[in-house]
Parts: sequence; C-alpha cells; structure tokens
Amino acid sequence: MRSFAIGFAILFATFSLSFADKRPNIIIMMVDDLGFSDFGCYGSEIETPNIDALAENGLRFSRFYNTAKCHSSRVSLLSGLYCDQAGSESLKRAVTIPEVLKESGYSTMMVGKWHLQREPTDRGFEKYFGHLSGATNFFTGDDTFRLNGESWNDFDEEFYTTEVFIDYAEQFLGEALEESPEKPFFLYVAHNAPHYPLHVLEEDYRKYEDRYSEGWDVIRERRYQKQIEMELIPEDWALSPRPDLVPAWSELSEKEREWDERRMAAFAGMVDRVDQTTGRLIEFLKSKGVYKNTLIMICSDNGACPFDRTTGAEFEPWDASSYWCYDTGWSHVGNTPFRLHKQNQHEGGITSPMIAHWPAGMKADPGSITDQPGHLIDFMATCLELGGASYPQTLMLADGTEIEVDPLQGKSLVPVLDGETREPHDFLYFTFGDNRAIRKGPWKLVTHRASQWELYDIEKDGTELNNLAEQHPSILEELSALWYETALEIERLPKKRTKEVSGKAPPKLLKDGRPSK
Repeated sequence: MRSFAIGFAILFATFSLSFADKRPNIIIMMVDDLGFSDFGCYGSEIETPNIDALAENGLRFSRFYNTAKCHSSRVSLLSGLYCDQAGSESLKRAVTIPEVLKESGYSTMMVGKWHLQREPTDRGFEKYFGHLSGATNFFTGDDTFRLNGESWNDFDEEFYTTEVFIDYAEQFLGEALEESPEKPFFLYVAHNAPHYPLHVLEEDYRKYEDRYSEGWDVIRERRYQKQIEMELIPEDWALSPRPDLVPAWSELSEKEREWDERRMAAFAGMVDRVDQTTGRLIEFLKSKGVYKNTLIMICSDNGACPFDRTTGAEFEPWDASSYWCYDTGWSHVGNTPFRLHKQNQHEGGITSPMIAHWPAGMKADPGSITDQPGHLIDFMATCLELGGASYPQTLMLADGTEIEVDPLQGKSLVPVLDGETREPHDFLYFTFGDNRAIRKGPWKLVTHRASQWELYDIEKDGTELNNLAEQHPSILEELSALWYETALEIERLPKKRTKEVSGKAPPKLLKDGRPSK
C-alpha cells in the first residue's frame, strides 16, 4: 500500500507539472472611461491597429457588461463578486484573482490604477507599479505612486503614465520569466487612460487635430453604420437619439466647435497611445516566446464619461497644467449606439468592448463576434478554470486578518472562448447610486436615479428605445422584486440605497453630465 501511495504521489506530481506547463499566461487590460465604440474594431475612427489585430484573430463580445463606475468595476473584475457584496473598496468579503492564482503557482503582477483600499501588494500581487488614486496627472503623477509597496516619485520630463505603465509591465514580466520560467504569469494592466484630464502627447494630438471638424452628429452616425456593417450589432437596432440638451453640431458657434474638436482630438490621441503601448507589449511577449500561450482580455470599466470638470483650458493638453474634459456632446459618441453614460445602468453606462485573444488555446473562429452576455464578474471564474485554481471559503490576509469569502457570482467564459454556447447567468444585476438595472434572459429592467422602472426586450431593442413597462406589468413586478432581493440579500445594500422608485419621469442630463433639477 505504501509503495502504491508513493507511486501515486509521483504520478500526481508529474501530472501537475505537465498541467502547469500548459496553463496559459493571462493578461487582463482594463482601460478607463472608454466607450463601447471607441476602438476601431468597435466602430471608431480612432486608429487602434494593434487592438484591432487582436480582435481580428480573436473574439469580440458585443454584450459585455461592467458596473458603470471606476472603483466598482475594479472590485468586480478582481473578485468575481458584485461590488458591495465584496465589501466595495475594502474587498473585506473577497478573494482576488492574484491571490488564487499565486496559490496555484502563478507569478502575479500589476501596473496602473488601483482605486481600492490597501495596496495591490497586500492583495496578491507580487509586483506592482502605479497609482493608488482614482485619477492622476499623466505627466507629473501624484503622491500615491507605488513601486512594490514603496512610495515612488521618480518623475522626469519624459514621464507619461500610459508609456511608463508598460515599461514596468515589461520589466516585471522579464524578471518573472527569468526568475521562475516554469511558472505561468498573471498580469493586470489598469490604464488610467483615457480618463480625464485629457492629457495627451503632442504627437498623438497632432494626428487627430483636424479629424473632428464634421462634429458629433456625423461621427456618431458613421460609427453606427460601421457597427452594422461589421455585424457587431443587428441592423434593426435603431441608433439612440442625441440627448435633448446636447445641441446639434450645426447650432454651435465657430468658437464652440473649435473647442470641442480640440477636446475630442486629445481624447483620441490618448486612446491611440493605449493602442501603441499594447503593440509594444505584444512584441515583448513575442520576443520572450510566450505570446501564443497568453490569453489577453481587454475591457473598459464603464461607458464614456460626460463629466465636464475642465480647468486650465488656456493650456495645451500636453501641458501638465491643463485639465481638459469633454462632455455629453462626445460621450454620447463614445457610447454609440446606446443611451446614457458612465454611472447610468442603461446600456451606454454598462456595456464595454471586450476582446479575447489566445492563439494556443481559443477555439472560437478568429474574428468572430459573440452576443452571449458576459460580465466583469466572469473573469475570476475564467481564471480559476484556466489556472487550475481553487476558490476558498476563507482567506488569511498578509497582515494576519482572516476574512470569510462570499460565494462566487461569475461564470467561466471558457465555453465562449471555445466557440460554444455556455449556460447563461440566471440574471445579471447592476447598481450605482440611484441608478439600477437587472437583466434576465431577453428582459432588462432599468431606472435612472430611482425615477420609474423601464422595461426593454434587450435582445430586440438593444438601444432601449421602446419601453414595454405598461405592456408587461407582471414581468416588471418579477424583475423589480428580484432586484430588491439581490440588493438586500446578496449585495447587503443599506435600505437608504434601496428606496422605492418615485414613479416620476427620469431627470434629463445637462451637457456636462449633471442631472437637471
């Protein structure tokens, strides 16, 4: 019996090593405040050839959901849970992807924006460079920058966050591959771009400075037509109209048009630079011989942002003293073809681009598009399956604190990557502030600022233009009850955040993204 046990142990160890050798490296890249249509492969005129190439040889999701807000999307991505269920920024009821993958034998590293409590090196990342804050100056940074848990302030005249993040990503990858070549790696790239301030390198701005003279009405219609031509969306989805409080481009004065052209050129240049650095990272992976067995997944944390908080408009956007933002005029272009924006639980707020690429492992047809709904909470389950990792019930943090971990909400995306139809979520739940939604099968219930419930057949009417609440009161009642049940029992929201909807007409947004009174 003893010899059998020894032999089995040797066999198991050999199997485990063989399995580990074949497990993919995993890179998750999240960009910040990028709308559904802002990559070229999702309809944009912004030049993103490297990201487009990943889509052309990989898989695009047309119905991939986020939480409509920066910090909550990061919570859900890392934990596989809804935001408050996980403990929000504290992650006090959550285990993170790097924590489970490190336990399973992965090297773990992160670059970019954290925007949560503690630090990445406290929650499973062995190496980290970036800022703990929710936004930063792209040229001068801030006092929250950290390198492997230590304060970092080595800013110089060449510093630009989007570039430096990838510098450190390459450094960390190189070190991991040299120190532990037998280990697969997990890298989380959390870009701050293209979040405001619209800080752009001058060469990137100059590329786009004459590209937006036709204005937002023409650009949005062009993106919509491109989305239909590439079969990203059904042609019977109508383009949602320009918001009432955004003037037609032709109604703007020459000075106003010039200002808005410049703001969009700055935004486009920032997205272009994300793509350039993505290309640089891809070439690095190829040079190290690990590209083919690396799963790359690229997403956004929320829809395009309508908040205009501009100061320092007299400075050029490549000057660190500037603080440009754009407003609803361009954010409704970023979210083409959908309604509303960041923070809202309508599709414009919660629908992301998501691109998956893995030459050695994906079986889905290259260049294919899936309309199967996915969510940021699915990344954890995907990493667990591919990494051969276990999801724990309790977790001991680095400081000795033991936490109880909530049950996983996400479902693995692996069947979708394999070109199969996976068992869908029973439902998907959304909340931020007084904005709420729940999707179950073809039905979506949503409210803007707890005004009144709207009901849509989201498969036929993906741009939410035909409210069916009056026609289907029983479905409205079922889904609203499910939303409240989830909010109270799974999310643990306080009752003040679950007040009944008012039944009044939803407030309109002003051009700078604020609600009208």
